[in-house]
Amino acid sequence: MNLQLILGNFALILFVLMVVTGVIWFFDVFYLAKQRRAAADRALAEYDARNAKLTADGIKVDNTGNRAQLEAGILRQPTWIEYSGSFFPVIALVFFLRSFLYEPFKIPSSSMVPTLLVGDLILVNKFTYGIRLPVINQKIVQINDPQRGDVMVFKYPLDMSQDYIKRVIGVPGDKITYENKRLTVNGVEVKYAPLDDYLDDEKLVYNKQYQENLTGVSHRILNNEAAPTYTREAVRPFPYSENCTYRYEGFTCVVPAGNYFMMGDNRDNSADSRYWGFVPDKNIVGKAIVVWMNLGNLRRIGSIH
Repeated sequence: MNLQLILGNFALILFVLMVVTGVIWFFDVFYLAKQRRAAADRALAEYDARNAKLTADGIKVDNTGNRAQLEAGILRQPTWIEYSGSFFPVIALVFFLRSFLYEPFKIPSSSMVPTLLVGDLILVNKFTYGIRLPVINQKIVQINDPQRGDVMVFKYPLDMSQDYIKRVIGVPGDKITYENKRLTVNGVEVKYAPLDDYLDDEKLVYNKQYQENLTGVSHRILNNEAAPTYTREAVRPFPYSENCTYRYEGFTCVVPAGNYFMMGDNRDNSADSRYWGFVPDKNIVGKAIVVWMNLGNLRRIGSIH
C-alpha cells in the first residue's frame, strides 16, 4: 500500500522551513536586535538633548508618550522578521515531534483491510525501532527490533520516495512458506479461525475473513477464493531473490539478515514481499500504533490490532 503523507514530502519541507526561519531568528536576536537597540539609544539621546535645549531656552515641551513611541517604533521588528520569529519555534517543535516521536499518515488504498481502511489517519511511532536522523532516515540509536505481527511503515524498496505499510510476517532467519493461502513460519503452520464474510464496500463483493494467529499475534485477514495464491508473472527481480523458491501452489523464502518479509492483511489485494522482495532495516520508518481519525467513520478511532 502506498501511504501518502499529509502534505507531500513533509519532512524535507519542514526541515527547509526550520532552517530558513531559524537562521532569520538567530540573525535577528544576535545582530539585528542589537542594531535596533543601538539606533534607538542614539535617537533617544538626541531626543533628550533636543528637549533639554528647548527647556533651557524657556520653551515648554510636552513629550508625554512621545519618547516611548519613538523607542517602540525603532525597536519594532520588520514584518518578515516578526513572522519568521513567530513561526520558528512552532516549526522546530513539529519537526522534532514528527522526526523522532510520532508521524501522521493517511491510508489511501485497501491492502491492509480489514485492519486499516481507506481514509484512516494513523499515527506511527518513530522511536520504537530506534532513533533515526530525519530526512536521510539513518539510524543512530538501536532500541527494539520489529516483531512478527507488527504493522510497520517503511520506505518502498523499489522507490525510496514512497512510504508503504504492511504487516511483519518474517524476521531475519525465518523460513516463510505461503501455500494455498496459508502461512507456515519455521515449519509451524499458522492457525486460522473462520469469521463472517467481509463485505468490500468498494467492489460490493464478499471476501472470506479469518482470524490469523501469527506466532501469538492475532489479527484479521481477507482471502478472495477466486484469486491465486500469488501471480508468478508479477514477481520482480529483488535482492536475495535466491532465498526464495516459487512453486505453483505458493513459495518459500528464508529472510536474510537485516531484512523483513512483509504482507498485507488483504492478502489477494496487496503488492508486498511476495512480489518485490524483502525490506531492509534501513528502510524502516516506524510502527503504526493508532487510528487517530477517519472523517468518514469516527468509530474507526482507536488502537491498531
